[in-house]
Amino acid sequence: MNFDITILGSNSASFAYGRHHTSQLVNHNQCLYLIDCGEGTQNQLIRYKVKIQRIGHIFISHLHGDHYLGLVGLISTMHLQGRTDELHIFAPAGLDEVITLQLRLSDTRLNYPVTFHEVNTEVAATIYENEVLTVSTIPLNHRVKCAGFLFKEKPKKRRIVMESLHRGYTNFHLNLLKKGEDIKDENGEIVYKNADVTLPPKHSRSYAYCSDTRYDERIIPLVQHADLLYHESTFMTDMEQRAYETFHSTAAQAAQVAKTAQVGKLMLGHYSSRYKELEPLLAEAQEVFSNTILSVEGETLSIACE
Repeated sequence: MNFDITILGSNSASFAYGRHHTSQLVNHNQCLYLIDCGEGTQNQLIRYKVKIQRIGHIFISHLHGDHYLGLVGLISTMHLQGRTDELHIFAPAGLDEVITLQLRLSDTRLNYPVTFHEVNTEVAATIYENEVLTVSTIPLNHRVKCAGFLFKEKPKKRRIVMESLHRGYTNFHLNLLKKGEDIKDENGEIVYKNADVTLPPKHSRSYAYCSDTRYDERIIPLVQHADLLYHESTFMTDMEQRAYETFHSTAAQAAQVAKTAQVGKLMLGHYSSRYKELEPLLAEAQEVFSNTILSVEGETLSIACE
């Protein structure tokens, strides 16, 4: 079961040095989820050969243009290409008005249904789930209502060591073993003790996406032990006051969140246009949390299944 994150855009409010507005694509178990949709996202999806009709759910962190202005164009292209499947959009209040107005004034009648889900940015809550995955909100500290998103696999079943099974068994018995139960005969005698014929479940992986935010320690327990944390790092420490005033973070602050939360890996992003070269941001963060990388457009990170 794959769990991949592709970087579509990595810059902040302006295009610069070939870097685009914020957007990422999560591919979990061949289901595609788009996170944020800044201007140019559609071109990036095409550039990296993503089949846009496979995107079923879009998560918008907040209503600053560099995080959603590419959305109406993407919706329109899906329409022009004959989409019929429903599209679900999760966002803070107001995005439905923006998109509906644009479609109405352009006299665009979509071939497919779009369902808007209003996100409460003040609380951490599960806003989406399927059989194997949940998506929960991470309240963030920004100038407007803003939430990050935690993609987390549901607990997995135990793994059966088939070579340990020597008597007759059915699929019903196998399902019981996967759930951690023993197999008993009609007299209540244990035929197979679960611990003897199964292995522990594989690790349930997680990806935490923290969009625009001031440094805020309230984030830490919500991203604790995430396998991969994306945390905005708009500025370096010499611009810490500017970061605070604009409700953003420095690379060192992002690294401090990662260190305290004991995540597996930190990914920086949302770079200010003042930085042509990004290595200094990386170096600053790695002084605090060594397992830090830069988000680089076009690169795909896979969270390994242990």
